[in-house]
Amino acid sequence: MPGMTAARSTARPRPGLPPIPALLLAMVSIQGGAAFAKTLFPTLGAAGTTTLRVTLAAALLVALLRPNLRALTRADWAAIVPYGAALGLMNLAFYESLRTLPLGLAVTLEFIGPLTLSLLLSRRALDVAWVVLAGLGIALISPLGQQLTGGVAAAPVSPVGIGLALLAGAFWALYILAGGAVGRRVPGTTGVVAGMIVAAVVTLPFGVAEAGADLLTPSALALGLGVAVLSSALPYTLEMRALRAIPARIFGVMMSVEPAIAALSGLLFLGERLGAAQWIAMLCVIAASAGINLTGKPTAHSEPEPVN
Repeated sequence: MPGMTAARSTARPRPGLPPIPALLLAMVSIQGGAAFAKTLFPTLGAAGTTTLRVTLAAALLVALLRPNLRALTRADWAAIVPYGAALGLMNLAFYESLRTLPLGLAVTLEFIGPLTLSLLLSRRALDVAWVVLAGLGIALISPLGQQLTGGVAAAPVSPVGIGLALLAGAFWALYILAGGAVGRRVPGTTGVVAGMIVAAVVTLPFGVAEAGADLLTPSALALGLGVAVLSSALPYTLEMRALRAIPARIFGVMMSVEPAIAALSGLLFLGERLGAAQWIAMLCVIAASAGINLTGKPTAHSEPEPVN
């Protein structure tokens, strides 16, 4: 995604799935996991589902990556805490937006955060044009845009949901900035895993308040583990493989199609249908994201995008 910072690993990828199919599979896994998570809302609520997913994802990453958390200094944690808090609040706002928005629209709106950050960090007029194109997409998604274009959606577009998805995008932008600081201070994956632990702590009070003891039922834990694997452990591993094998710019362009994958996941798994204007809006955001990655200054990546 645009704006992600720090150095890419120069290690050669291990033999296995090629990088482009790995990245596509990662995106399918993330959005399939988000669609699966949405089916848990009637039982656990959006906050409860967020807490279960983030907490189990943190546990999985600790088990898989075995970070040396004891080696982190107070200064390291001072950088990691804002990073993890932004990650947790981003996921919480995103899942809350899914209460009233189709998955494809929520992901499309969330992309506005990194796009706006790219504009703020850029001095190039062309980047302004890309963000204006993304702004057109937001306008088409809004209820007013639907009325003006005659777009018809199977589900009403909630202004509250739009606001929450944009808030998730704002936290995504903060996550990118904070992640740069963590990447400069803490090499490897230790900072990333520590940030996920902080995210779990941040979301825990919201989840307990909404779902309470239901979070600990065997069925909820089993389903939450499935969401954690689909939305965190599996895509994280696949994206790290892709990041080591392809240029950062290509990675960013590939990730730009994620709103479309989200829309297809919503259609296949949740029966969410989008109107013509909403599809056009999504294409505007995809084009803007791909355009910024293709024409902007080269950036390096240290980690995959935050998973929802």
